[in-house]
Amino acid sequence: MTVLRSIRTFIWGEKPSNPQEAKLLKKIDWFVLSFACLLYWINYVDRLNVANAYVSGMKEDLNMAGNDYNKINTVFTVGYTVFLIPHNLVLLKVRPKYWLSFCGFAWGLLTLGIYKVTDYKQILVIRFFQAGFEASTFVGVHLILGSWYKEEELTKRSAIFTSAGLIGNIFSSTMQAAIYTNMDDLNGLAGWRWLFIIDFIITMPIILYGFIFFPDTPETCNAFYFNQDEIELAKARVPQREITKFDWSIFKRVVGKWHWWLFSFLWVLGGENESYGTNTVFALWLEYFGYSVTERNHYPMGVYAVGIVATICSALYVDNTGAKYHWRIALLIMTSMLISTIIFLARPLDDSFLFASQFLSGISYAGQATFFAWANVVCQHDLEERAVVLASMNMFSNAVNAWWSILFYAADTAPKFRKGCYAMLATSIASGLVACAMRYLQIKDQSKEQKEMGELVDVEALSVSSQELSPTKEVAVATEESVKSD
Repeated sequence: MTVLRSIRTFIWGEKPSNPQEAKLLKKIDWFVLSFACLLYWINYVDRLNVANAYVSGMKEDLNMAGNDYNKINTVFTVGYTVFLIPHNLVLLKVRPKYWLSFCGFAWGLLTLGIYKVTDYKQILVIRFFQAGFEASTFVGVHLILGSWYKEEELTKRSAIFTSAGLIGNIFSSTMQAAIYTNMDDLNGLAGWRWLFIIDFIITMPIILYGFIFFPDTPETCNAFYFNQDEIELAKARVPQREITKFDWSIFKRVVGKWHWWLFSFLWVLGGENESYGTNTVFALWLEYFGYSVTERNHYPMGVYAVGIVATICSALYVDNTGAKYHWRIALLIMTSMLISTIIFLARPLDDSFLFASQFLSGISYAGQATFFAWANVVCQHDLEERAVVLASMNMFSNAVNAWWSILFYAADTAPKFRKGCYAMLATSIASGLVACAMRYLQIKDQSKEQKEMGELVDVEALSVSSQELSPTKEVAVATEESVKSD
């Protein structure tokens, strides 16, 4: 039992000593984390379906050529980028259960609409607005998780959340392969069109679940399954925040610190470290060499499986070492992507080398949970700053990716993707260096904060001492006056 308890503690963290808090944490994990994971899972299923459809017949049916596929990705990225910060600011004023559910419902309808398209330009319009609504999920949920979980609990929960997206990738690929095999030309519809219909059918129950059961944040929670004592305890569990305002002072509070600048830059680099996966390099390589539709959908699943393992293991390491070593995961990703890219460059036409390179690149996905949890920890004292920093990380990353994918990972550069490989060498090295600089600044800030706290304690101690001495002075004065009167 001791061994099992130790394993459980390592994987899921130390169980709170207070039984009431332990019970509360179970409820938070179930109702907050379950909807967060389901929402991000279907978010990625709906997002990746275009990539799977492209290599499963959509390209030929819509007469797509050249960089048409990259244009679809770019339009999606632009729409996603434009709405990131507005979504997080809305979540500060509108209850998350309503806003996230509305956005999920909207992108579900847009996903359904793709099954009727007759030209890829129609997809461009749909994907722009679909991306706008999908932008609410990733950074919005990271903001909410930071409101419910302690520092030492946060990274592993963030890892489970982001892994749900990677599982969505695997599910979408599996589903498309099955649909292509069993439903192609069913009722006169191509298999890739059925994919979008089924995506919509899966999306709606998840949205309904969140609308009914998601508990918002501790400050706005009125869920029927939490009593008032539990809500108050949930508020007390997270570190006390400074009293901040949602006004124009946000601008000064954000740009006046290194948090916004460097976390945004880190995720620009971190997002591009995922470029082999996000630009479906593996699937395009398989298509170039004539692999079957089923193989094009199945083989890339291994990349996401590696990403899930890397994400969970990295989160366990960070949380079990006191949430202090997020930056070391950046060094792990840097090393992995350098090795992956060198292998790719060495033998780009060799199956075994290519497979090894792409599977190894899945480690890059570990940055999603680790870096956003890191931002939550560093910005924990200012809610509005935290909202803007988290949104800005994804916003700038996608803004760069809007042109980065066309410049370095265009579909017509398959199978060698030379420009993309050289870009990967640059971003992986730079991300490691930036993470080290951020850790230095974080330590410097912590030392300054500890010094200020020490000075505050000294001042308070002096004040208490003065108050304790004052009655003695009064007695002395009274005695002196009594002597004089005598």
